[in-house]
Amino acid sequence: MNLSIHPTPQAANAAAADCLAAWLTLPRTRNVMVAGGNSPLEVYRLLAERRLPLPHLNVFVLDEYVGVPLAEPRTCANLLRRSVVEAWGIPSSQFGIISSLESNALASVRQQEQRIADRGGLDVIVLGLGQNGHLGFNEPGSAADSVARVTPLDAGSIAANRKWFAGDYAPSLGATVGLSTILAARHILLLAYGAHKVAAVKAMVEGPRSEQCPASFLQGLPEVRVFLDQAASTGLRAKT
Repeated sequence: MNLSIHPTPQAANAAAADCLAAWLTLPRTRNVMVAGGNSPLEVYRLLAERRLPLPHLNVFVLDEYVGVPLAEPRTCANLLRRSVVEAWGIPSSQFGIISSLESNALASVRQQEQRIADRGGLDVIVLGLGQNGHLGFNEPGSAADSVARVTPLDAGSIAANRKWFAGDYAPSLGATVGLSTILAARHILLLAYGAHKVAAVKAMVEGPRSEQCPASFLQGLPEVRVFLDQAASTGLRAKT
């Protein structure tokens, strides 16, 4: 795990965009998974500004809120369609989404994981870090070999969802690809900013590898780049 600590989120985003651009333009890169939420949006925008030739990429959504209308613009699928697929010039036929409808969510997330396996796995994945250490909607208690599923969310995640949807929705279920797919990605980029992420960052970097902090399973993987701002890094004993 390679840590890159910067004075501000803006500086961290610029460095992360450089890293992501290098990975996306590697000759073998084809399959890319992207996370929604606030943390990576600026990195996606910075990538779009570079106008890189990326129409060959297959883009997959990491997770999705369950119980939200398909047309809601703040679902992960709709957010990432705008900020990644359209912004980067990816054909819509190469965009793999997960349904936000409870009736379809489980089948669609299983299909998502199968499509990734059929294409040889993920070359690049972009992640945020949950305040409780989750990756996607793999909440505390998720095993390293977990697979695609619909899962109940922790109270903290539900509160974050309510804030994301400005009180219009507060999903208590999430559909997510499993940690087994995430951890098998050839290149992993993770962003974590703000003092509210201090405990999660410390558990991810310095804590034992444990289901109680799913992000801790990133320890020991060869191609993990973690971009932090100074505020998120303050709990770490040693900074490199």
